[in-house]
Amino acid sequence: MTEIMIIILLSYLLGSIPFALLVGKLGYGIDIREHGSGNLGGTNTFRILGKKAGFIVSAADVLKGTFAASLPVLLDIDLHPLIAGIPAVIGHCYPVFARFKGGKAVATSGGVLLFAEPLLFLLVLLTFFLTLYLSKYVSLSSIMAGVGSVILSILLAGDYITTYILIGFTLFLIFRHRQNIVRIVKKTEPKVKWI
Repeated sequence: MTEIMIIILLSYLLGSIPFALLVGKLGYGIDIREHGSGNLGGTNTFRILGKKAGFIVSAADVLKGTFAASLPVLLDIDLHPLIAGIPAVIGHCYPVFARFKGGKAVATSGGVLLFAEPLLFLLVLLTFFLTLYLSKYVSLSSIMAGVGSVILSILLAGDYITTYILIGFTLFLIFRHRQNIVRIVKKTEPKVKWI
């Protein structure tokens, strides 16, 4: 039980690393929380700091989820990797290192899935980019990726734990995007501009 508590704590702390804030302040002298949506995630970083910073932050947010999910293997503890990744997702959204105001859980959730179910991750990523290409809404693409992860897990993963956890991730993701959903309905949500 003590070992599992250690994993939960380490996972949360990993998720709490605010890469968008670090990249913004160290690389650009900008507190990204004061610009755009104010979220500490890849989308806001892309919009405010550009492609290079956006890719760095998105990759780092994915990898912290992957690292958190790998903790049971690294520490030789019998715990499902998706369960180990849950605190990292919560940490990304409510980071102790950034006054509990973080991102929206998309990249970090993806990183957790990347370690636990790599093929499923690739199919979910494809769902995200296909929806993004068709709709030009990052938020809608994130939600559809979540819904897709549940459907695909039923078809491919073969274990109920994965499906149940992905249902939880998707519901949490929808909750985090509730304001975006309202803006999509009102047609005021920003769209990606393809160059």
